[in-house]
Amino acid sequence: MSTALAQIPVGVVVARRKAATQWLDYTWQPISILVGEPETPAWTILSSQEDAITYYAGSVEIELYRTETAHYRDNLAGDCSLWVVLQPTASDPPYKLVKVTADPSEGESYTEAGSNIVERLPMPDNVCDIIAAFVAEHHVEHQFVKRKRTREKPEALARRVPMQDESDGRKR
Repeated sequence: MSTALAQIPVGVVVARRKAATQWLDYTWQPISILVGEPETPAWTILSSQEDAITYYAGSVEIELYRTETAHYRDNLAGDCSLWVVLQPTASDPPYKLVKVTADPSEGESYTEAGSNIVERLPMPDNVCDIIAAFVAEHHVEHQFVKRKRTREKPEALARRVPMQDESDGRKR
């Protein structure tokens, strides 16, 4: 069960292209975001050319959390992007659509696995409007508070003499 306050359904289009290297047969790349949840089954071929095939990879929901509004706001102030995450599978199709997020730090965190495909795509205008309204409603500015050090008592930092156990004369 998700604790997100809002969800935005989106679909993802992925292109498979012939690789220009001998070590790979194909490259996979998310190329666009569709607003809403199309009724098309996942991994349906949308177009086919000599060296490229375009697939509808499926749909997911962009989840919006109140605690991440500062990240969404920074994203909206920049280039309004969404991060699409594809995770490798051991079957066909070779990738699974895992996540679409508007949080740049969350998108970046998916790159740590090394095998995921993470692509930044332009955010559709109506998704941008929904996220901007969410930020306007839920963002709370937190003031930065610098912590002050407490001064230590010099005698507390001094070397202590080891205590001796009176029963056997050993130091503890």
